[in-house]
Amino acid sequence: MSACAWADRISSTLALSGVRERTLVGLTSLISKYPPMLPKLNKKRAQFVLTKIDEILAWEQRNETERDTRFVELGRYLCEVRAGQYWRVENLKSFDEFLERRFPESRRKAYYLMSIHEHLPPQVRKELKEIGWTKGRELAKLARAEGQRFVCAPWVHKARSMPREEFAREVEKELTGRDSEPHEIRYFKLYKSQIPVIEQALETAALMLGTDKSRGYCLEMICADFLAGRTWTTETQRYC
Repeated sequence: MSACAWADRISSTLALSGVRERTLVGLTSLISKYPPMLPKLNKKRAQFVLTKIDEILAWEQRNETERDTRFVELGRYLCEVRAGQYWRVENLKSFDEFLERRFPESRRKAYYLMSIHEHLPPQVRKELKEIGWTKGRELAKLARAEGQRFVCAPWVHKARSMPREEFAREVEKELTGRDSEPHEIRYFKLYKSQIPVIEQALETAALMLGTDKSRGYCLEMICADFLAGRTWTTETQRYC
């Protein structure tokens, strides 16, 4: 091979090596000059889905029958809104801002419905009319934790036959390996003006403690934090 041919071969090899190196650097860098493209916005489909969500939410306030069936449908549409970024049709900045408008009291319910759609098999979702969406939420916890190992049939049977609180304890026992302590349900009245503050406090506590914690546990920690370092005497003197 002539000297010129060797020179050309070496030059092309070095050039190819440089391209590969730049490619690898681009792949391993966490900061990119070219962020991923936004999903193509189908405005007609987006408007249809957003309208369906509003219809279901309005229907929920008027009608209690077949509610769980519609909630499964709502969870499916919410997942589609998030994936397709349909909130851009309404000139919103994020999916969270979209949820704040549709679920002003608490976004937790929306995420529960989405979790049911994402993690439960279709045959289980069809039976939520009999089971109820709150039990569906517990089933979704199991399905998310066990993945491909999740066997739905015996748990669907338990969901049908057990009261809601008993079924929730059964799921907790399966997930944690221990039975939950005895408990009771307390009822008290809240004014609508108080609900946003309480919900925000519970959601903040859940973010700090872990979203797998129950709302009762979050409330206990909020109360414990309030009582920490305080005595009845000093507090009553302050407010009297």
